[in-house]
Amino acid sequence: MSELRLLKKILRFKEVNITHFELKNRDTELHLGVKPYKNGCRCPVCHRRCRIVRLAREVRSWSDLTLFGMPVSLWYTPKEIECPTHGRLQEDIAWAASHSRITHRLEYRICALSQIMTQKAAAAILQMPASTLSDLLHRIITRVRAGHKIRGLVTLGVDEISYCKGRKFATIVYDLDRSHVVWVGKGKGRETIDQFFKEAISPGQRLRVRWASCDMSRAYIDSIKANCPNATLVIDRFHVVKALNGALDEVRKEQWRELGAEQRKAIKGLRWLLGMHSRNRTKAHTRLLNRLRNSNRRIYRAWVLKDEFEHFWNYRYPRAAKAFLKRWMTAALKSRIASMREFVGTLRNHFENIITFIERPLTNAVGEGLNRVIKIVKNRASGFRNLHSFADLIFLTVGDLDIPAHIPSTLRTL
Repeated sequence: MSELRLLKKILRFKEVNITHFELKNRDTELHLGVKPYKNGCRCPVCHRRCRIVRLAREVRSWSDLTLFGMPVSLWYTPKEIECPTHGRLQEDIAWAASHSRITHRLEYRICALSQIMTQKAAAAILQMPASTLSDLLHRIITRVRAGHKIRGLVTLGVDEISYCKGRKFATIVYDLDRSHVVWVGKGKGRETIDQFFKEAISPGQRLRVRWASCDMSRAYIDSIKANCPNATLVIDRFHVVKALNGALDEVRKEQWRELGAEQRKAIKGLRWLLGMHSRNRTKAHTRLLNRLRNSNRRIYRAWVLKDEFEHFWNYRYPRAAKAFLKRWMTAALKSRIASMREFVGTLRNHFENIITFIERPLTNAVGEGLNRVIKIVKNRASGFRNLHSFADLIFLTVGDLDIPAHIPSTLRTL
């Protein structure tokens, strides 16, 4: 076996032939002269083999994966070809993207490492500055997503997430059927979500959206209703339960402030127990809460209302669910508990969009799960200074486009 053939086997080149090699910079860098393998002189647009017009005078180089810690560079002189359809242009380079200075193999390694570790750690493995890796990653993601369009969006979810100190938020739009992020926008107001509907999807796609889930933000609700007339909006169950638990906890806080030191002992340590779902409670927990009937009737009444509200999510017929919810709201108003009466006002404002949960038990659970992954990405980087860098990592990790998969399969090397 010749040296060039052995080197090709070691480097696992499939679409590249090595013509010569040379060690430079005191034997610390490996420079390889290469040429296309059976697929040269192809048009970069239609991939048709074309007639050679002339050889380019400039020799180009591309950085490749390191070999045993040694930087590797590929050198080749591209040909100028004449395509019957697209005219005179430079031939397609099989091992790298157009105008790129690195190979597809290195691009794939950058994407794969950036998905599971910090960019600083990935840069250390690839032996390049972290700023260089960040710039290359941004170029890869921008190139792959250029011209990408959202397709098949039927069930969408909307939520916001903070990405920087100083209360800087981003709006995240999810495809809840496919469990991925389709859009990231700066801010959390009506202008931001309207930007998604006007720029990211077409009028026909807006009409094809059938279901939508969001929190009780008026900006999101109004925008979805205005832009997706055929969509049925479902208020996220988590946010409704969170508001109810907040009302219950407010009762506990009021009683704690009013009671003396001795009386506080009866309600001490009840914060998480009061908000616990009935299926997670033990008999001992239930007995402890039932003692509030004698020690603190106000907290006990609020807890009973909260426990009764859990039955609403088990209904299967909207008419029965409406009747139950109206009865529960009447009981909450008669309790004369201010925080519960305030929660009833919230239910009235979103009554129809809460009842739609019975038609389809749609929640933002998928979105919250994706948010967890997004927060891991944010914490891994110790935060982001701008939204563009954060959005790049979001699309790379949980986006609707598998970016590493767009690199040719024969050039994906770990």
